[in-house]
Amino acid sequence: MAKTYADLLQEVKAAIRQVSLEDLKDRLDSGDGIILVDVREKDEWRQGHVPGALHIPRGFLEMQSGSRLPDKDAKIVTICAAGIRSAFAAKVLQDLGYNNVESANPGFNQWKDQGFPTTQPFAFTDAQLNRYSRHLLLPEVGEQGQAKLLQGRVLLLGAGGLGSPAALYLAAAGVGTIGLVDGDTVDESNLQRQVLHGLDRVGESKVESGKRTIENLNPDVNVIAFNERLTRQNVDRIFDQDWDVIVDGLDNFATRYLVNDASVWKDIPVVHGSIFRFDGQVTTFWPRHGPCYRCLYPEPPPPHLAPSCAEAGVLGVLPGAIGTLQATEAVKIVLERGDPLVGRLLQYDSLQMQFRTFKLRRNKECPVCGDHPTITDYIDYEHFCSGG
Repeated sequence: MAKTYADLLQEVKAAIRQVSLEDLKDRLDSGDGIILVDVREKDEWRQGHVPGALHIPRGFLEMQSGSRLPDKDAKIVTICAAGIRSAFAAKVLQDLGYNNVESANPGFNQWKDQGFPTTQPFAFTDAQLNRYSRHLLLPEVGEQGQAKLLQGRVLLLGAGGLGSPAALYLAAAGVGTIGLVDGDTVDESNLQRQVLHGLDRVGESKVESGKRTIENLNPDVNVIAFNERLTRQNVDRIFDQDWDVIVDGLDNFATRYLVNDASVWKDIPVVHGSIFRFDGQVTTFWPRHGPCYRCLYPEPPPPHLAPSCAEAGVLGVLPGAIGTLQATEAVKIVLERGDPLVGRLLQYDSLQMQFRTFKLRRNKECPVCGDHPTITDYIDYEHFCSGG
């Protein structure tokens, strides 16, 4: 005799462990280490869910479980609207080798009716769902990650060679607030590499030119323009605006030390990039997670050892590669995904088309981030090079 749906459901429920909503709440409140997997559809999820739940729609569970639930011994509880889909989901996970799976019974509808905590995800517009659709398809980003980006705040230091590609890709990714710091104006010589600007902007403030380009690319982005050079007089005002990460595209040593010291004292990660002729490098200085800039270079070099790009030249496409890597690092930090270049220096040789990675170590004797810092206030240094 063929099985009915009721027979199948009864077999599934007999094969899995179920947990009441009251017990589930108590265990979540106690920090029991449960991974709560919500298997409802996207439209249901958007109307509300249990805080901290992981959303994997039932139709994607088999495909995504390996990457999103890597620990087969983790404590997993599945939940749906009424306890049926979650039961089938729990059975599937058991069949896939997960050893500690339960199903919430009933489900979210009853959880909400009982007044237990719920939250709603970021409210996307239809236009945003379309614009960021490729991000939403990535389990590592999804709606939660894209919401983080739209609520993220990234400060770009320099709207030149490195800042241009970084700004474009951060804006395209949907970083909700981008600060641009640059006191320079657009010159025709910039257009060989500074793709944020065009001929119609020559003589215009770089930050205003960049603001126009970004707003045309993505109206979701709020651009805060600082039409000024970063100095010890304004660094506190500019940095004290709740930035998640700073992207350093500056091309003078004096300001790099100012940025380093301020970021260490304010606990803001800095994605550092630099270019010279055919070579570039990227690293991330994250206070208390790894070394700072002064761990590598305690003091600026003599002026004659610090030529600028204006003096030595730079391959026009090089800042595109390095600035894009910086934008990638910034996106990872906002998303809290991946492994940033903390304690690692990525060097790029464009002529040989080679990448090399070097380990960087924190210096316990560092004058700023060391165990016994000796620099506790901003220092004025002579400007060694300019013109990114």
